[in-house]
Amino acid sequence: MKRSIIVLTVIALLSMSCVAFAAEDGAAIYKSKCAACHGADGAGKVGPAVKGTSLTDAQVDEFLTKGVAGKKAPHSKAVTGLTDDQAKAVAAYVKSLK
Repeated sequence: MKRSIIVLTVIALLSMSCVAFAAEDGAAIYKSKCAACHGADGAGKVGPAVKGTSLTDAQVDEFLTKGVAGKKAPHSKAVTGLTDDQAKAVAAYVKSLK
């Protein structure tokens, strides 16, 4: 009985740490995939500024997962290597940039 309680406690703690890690993923993914062009603070570099964008989270997410026809690469198509959850995390991070 005690053993199963310990196992359940460990599983619960691991689950909570995964949720906390996922919340940080947006910033880490942005820094690895987006910051080179859009700047570490989102103020723009080679690419335009994303800081303070008027797009909604959903629009940024769609932009990352589907791309937009007529945009310059890499945004004419979906950003490669991003899962839907990662795109949502990046979108939330971009919207947090003020």
